[in-house]
Amino acid sequence: QVQLVESGGGLVQAGDSLRLSCAASGRTDRHYVMGWFRQAPGKEREFVATITWGSITAYADSVKDRFTISRDNAKNKVYLQMSSLKAEDTAVYYCAAALQRATVAGLYDYWGRGTQVTVSS
Repeated sequence: QVQLVESGGGLVQAGDSLRLSCAASGRTDRHYVMGWFRQAPGKEREFVATITWGSITAYADSVKDRFTISRDNAKNKVYLQMSSLKAEDTAVYYCAAALQRATVAGLYDYWGRGTQVTVSS
């Protein structure tokens, strides 16, 4: 069992930056692929970014030029650096872990509770 806890969300203005963190605990012996997803009110949870143990990354087109996912395997942490934030980035952001590379939520096995990011205009 793996527990994931997100942090770093908050209220910011358009154009600002935030860094989200995800701390993993429990059974972290596997080389999990980590992902960030987000869900806005009334919308489906959508893929944001993913990173393998070896730091191979993939991004949704909507965030590719603005967000950076990274990880520190020794600390069991993954990060999402968010720059040039837009109002449409407002959502609850979730950290997730999978046993293989994936960009769809259904293929991730473990999820955090989420952290709210609100971007005002």
